[in-house]
Amino acid sequence: MNGESGQLRVIRGACSHDCPDTCIWRVSVRDGVAVKLVGDPDHSFTRGALCAKVNHYLERVYAPERVLYPLRRTGPKGEGKFERVSWDEALTGVSNRLKQIIDEFGPTAVIPYSSAGSQGVIQLFADRRFFTRLGATRLERSICGDTAGAGLAATQGSGVGIDPEDIVHSRFIILWGTNTIVTNLHLWPFIRRARDRGAKVVVIDPLKTRTAAAADWHIRPLPGTDSALALGMMHVIVSEGLHDDDYLRRYAVGFEQLRARLEEYPPHRAAELTGVPAEEIMRLAREYATTKPSLIRLLIGLEHNRNGAMMFRTIACLPVLTGAWRDRGGGLTRSAHAATMPALNLRGLTRSDLEDTSIRSINMAQIGAALTSPALKPPIKAMIVCGSNPAVMAPNQQLVLEGLRREDLLLVVHELFLTDTARHADYVLPATSQIEQLDIVASWGHFYLPLNEPAIPPLGEAVSNTELFRRLSKCMGFTDEYLYESDEQLIETALRTDNTLLQGVTLERLRKESWLRLNLPDDWRPFAAGDFPTPSGKAELYSESLQDRGLDPLPAHTSRRADNSDGGRRKTYPLMLITGKSLHFLNTSYAHSSRHRKAEGEPALEIHPADAEARQLKSHDRVRVFNERGEVTLRCSVSDRTRPGVVAMPFGWWASLSEDGRSANSLTTDELADWGGTGALYDTYVEVEGAN
Repeated sequence: MNGESGQLRVIRGACSHDCPDTCIWRVSVRDGVAVKLVGDPDHSFTRGALCAKVNHYLERVYAPERVLYPLRRTGPKGEGKFERVSWDEALTGVSNRLKQIIDEFGPTAVIPYSSAGSQGVIQLFADRRFFTRLGATRLERSICGDTAGAGLAATQGSGVGIDPEDIVHSRFIILWGTNTIVTNLHLWPFIRRARDRGAKVVVIDPLKTRTAAAADWHIRPLPGTDSALALGMMHVIVSEGLHDDDYLRRYAVGFEQLRARLEEYPPHRAAELTGVPAEEIMRLAREYATTKPSLIRLLIGLEHNRNGAMMFRTIACLPVLTGAWRDRGGGLTRSAHAATMPALNLRGLTRSDLEDTSIRSINMAQIGAALTSPALKPPIKAMIVCGSNPAVMAPNQQLVLEGLRREDLLLVVHELFLTDTARHADYVLPATSQIEQLDIVASWGHFYLPLNEPAIPPLGEAVSNTELFRRLSKCMGFTDEYLYESDEQLIETALRTDNTLLQGVTLERLRKESWLRLNLPDDWRPFAAGDFPTPSGKAELYSESLQDRGLDPLPAHTSRRADNSDGGRRKTYPLMLITGKSLHFLNTSYAHSSRHRKAEGEPALEIHPADAEARQLKSHDRVRVFNERGEVTLRCSVSDRTRPGVVAMPFGWWASLSEDGRSANSLTTDELADWGGTGALYDTYVEVEGAN
């Protein structure tokens, strides 16, 4: 429809939240105001449905507390007192401070901090060119996803899996460490269709989640023991001759070495390690190996352990051992990004060819240590944050807050709301919402690439990530042309690729069709005939690459905490802590909204009746959850949703809106997983006691 006054226009776009579903939507606009946002019923994956959060997205866009103008701090850091200033004043203030810091300490005293606040391709990578040009400390943005990908790659060469839509062809579905109904809503109808055709749905999760309650079978290993469960399954499969000899001969290496390793994991030992009865492990192994097609669905929960990569590496051996990759709907699936992101021209988009890889790098999971370490030379003197909220999402929260409160730290935050991180900023710069910016969104839950057209002009003086760094480049006096490319040019660069998956996908065509499916065949079986992108060209049950790095070349189980290396902490803090995602929050987004906080309900610590009884606790008691890093006070909920020895609390609550000014990440460790760089947040132990 045309844009004449009073007439309704419908603009098509896509959600950019850090979620596998990447919902396709339609925005109805009248006189420059978005009056309605609904799911697009024409899309074959999201099918017109939106989640509980995005159903109310326009409330987020037009929220009265939204930051719409540049702000400059007037009070102590963390107090949240600011005054409105012009963009010229803000950018001049920021650039002058940056120049002073660089003159005194060098450019590596500056660090970016960005993540998937927007998963749109050009907004997600918008800061890379600027900080490469600046010569800033490099940020390892691996807090989530990279360890899972690295673990899978050790076995199969990459994280590529089957098309999630092909789950309808599966007849034995294992949802391993994923709460699909809550965090991957649009996949559940495909699982239901498979079930209607006779599929069995198994959930492997220590917690009795909504997905576990809806499954046919729930298996509850102790956190961090999933590799032992997989090895116990493989022992049964091999010892009973249920493996696919032909597939292994043709397309795998290291089977004989693996067979020897499996002797260490008979069902009774796997049961001791996992807490899953040996009979249940044997039944699972037999049904998985003999039901075709069989599929393992993974997301990212498992990777947040010290042994996260090894768990993914070990689980990836199962579909190789059984030849599950042969069948449509068989094999494994985790993230479509493993295929989509390499297909994009990210090198051209980010200009990584200009990056000086000799410059130091810091893992984003350890930003608290970086900001507070007296040994770091030069120290971090400036941090520019976009698309992230490290005060809430980064582990070891109290250390992060200590760093953010440094008066000598220039902190600049580009945001829609006054988050806990923004409350500590020297300057808060207003950011656009998804319906105010142009982008393409590469989903990690399906193989469609949608275009998001801006539906309304930016509210107030908000700007996109890409526009922010164009403005900062100008204020810094940079003259390099690549720093000033338009959003259209950036999208065209990202799509300029020889990769066959994106052949024929152009901005012009996306503007006509709104979304395009990647060029995959209808019946896509990536490893049906081998073709694994490993050094050997085969699935590597024994990995010489891991051996060369000093790692175990075979699948293995390692304990979460070595008996003699923790200084007695295991006895002091005997309960394992899991911090899961919430239905009404999206990581740290939406936690500021009274609607979503009310829908989510008061945060509570879930504790098993046996552990509650030992501590004389009952439901609704106020409890103190604590360890060497911090403490959190909240109500407790006594239920069998958790296992004995395991407690759970929700992730994503802002500390500033919590009872005692702390949230889950006050307790979590900033240690890293075995390889891949992900934070080992679930290797956190606590004690619980009644609070006064």
